Amino acid sequence: MATQDTCCTIVPYFEVPEDQMSAFKSLCEQFVAKTENEAGCLYYGFSFDGNEAHCREGYKNADALLAHLDNIGDLLEQALQISELTGLEVHGPAAELAKLKEPLADLPAQYFSLEYGFRR
Repeated sequence: MATQDTCCTIVPYFEVPEDQMSAFKSLCEQFVAKTENEAGCLYYGFSFDGNEAHCREGYKNADALLAHLDNIGDLLEQALQISELTGLEVHGPAAELAKLKEPLADLPAQYFSLEYGFRR
């Protein structure tokens, strides 16, 4: 049976210089450790393709996503000192995205509104 889908995903991509990859991966371990106790986080992890890193993450709703950003803000600042944010997408239902646009206004985000699908 389908339920109302309030899930929000944030899709960041980072370009990491080769000489900073070890330090970046160390930060990834810290991101995961800090995030795993967040009640609103549905999934979280980092994947890599050469020097490009992607954080695969999903949250119950916009409030949970914002709580996550508050929780990891200091680590994100450190990561952005040694890498470049090359892309940032935010996906979710329009009502949830509306809650994110002002708080994320300083980020170069592209917003994708969910129109078709289901959630179990």
